[in-house]
Amino acid sequence: MEQVKLAVIGAGPAGIATAVEAKEANIGPVMVLEKKGHICDTIESLYPAGKRVDPVHRKVKVEPIGKLSFNTETREAFLDRMKKVVRENDLDIRYWNEAQDVIRREENFHIRTGGGLEVQAPIVVMAIGIFGKPVKPRYPIPKAIKDKIYYSLPEAPIKKRKILVVGGGDTAAEIACFLSKHNDVTLSYRRPEFFRLNEINICNVNECVRRGTINTMMATDIKGLEPQGDKVLVNFKDGRNIDFDAVFYCLGGMTPRKFLEKIGIKFDRNRAMTDEYGETNIPRLFLAGDLVAQKGTIMVAFNSGKKVIDGILARYGDLLKNQGKGIFT
Repeated sequence: MEQVKLAVIGAGPAGIATAVEAKEANIGPVMVLEKKGHICDTIESLYPAGKRVDPVHRKVKVEPIGKLSFNTETREAFLDRMKKVVRENDLDIRYWNEAQDVIRREENFHIRTGGGLEVQAPIVVMAIGIFGKPVKPRYPIPKAIKDKIYYSLPEAPIKKRKILVVGGGDTAAEIACFLSKHNDVTLSYRRPEFFRLNEINICNVNECVRRGTINTMMATDIKGLEPQGDKVLVNFKDGRNIDFDAVFYCLGGMTPRKFLEKIGIKFDRNRAMTDEYGETNIPRLFLAGDLVAQKGTIMVAFNSGKKVIDGILARYGDLLKNQGKGIFT
């Protein structure tokens, strides 16, 4: 059992920002638990190569309040920036350690991970985001075709395939445009027109349609999938049945509600209940990033880490100091 003073669950922008702000405030030791083998998995997995990462969201600029900020840059440059942040701040990130249990016992939370790690800490910050748990279709996916179904871009490039992308948000548009460079792509959306895309993605999709690299199927719903030889047969509700080599679902992400409720966190409708610092109904258990903020930019995630640490210092600074030597380095 390893003992730390602050355990952060998730090594995305919010989790990394929380750890950095904790070090800045001389709180330590801090451990970050990450279920994947790399940081910033949403950006690593869902952002196509060369995609622009922007601090501005829907024309609203979010000013930084903590140590971390950035200007518009490519996906690759942003990931390099975050790796540098991890190195320069000497963050202790334990990869391949997805938190499976978080149980409060007396003065500490006990955390057990899928990687076999057991950690205890008086304060826990959960920054696991929502895209780590993608929304999946309601109809079943037959076992025979599961290797042809994707919820993010695979590491190995896909070329010369007939692909269906399902969704109408920015991620669906970006993945469709990216795949259309080397594949025959169809973009299916249940509404008659796109209404959630940012201006850049609208222009990109329209240009791909004009060039003939993307075919759009608007106002279409899928009834189900079935195997057809080495293809995926997609059965649409309008009666059409079309085969594809692969299907990408870009339906957004969902809050890992069952996991949070299992811990004891209360919800108000679809959102976890937190205060201005991100503290839940369970004292000393905080949420950061997409779990507390409406969908926004990476800057919102960075700022949430700063707010969490401000709350920890304001409410539990004396507790940490009195708990024993080593709480503050």
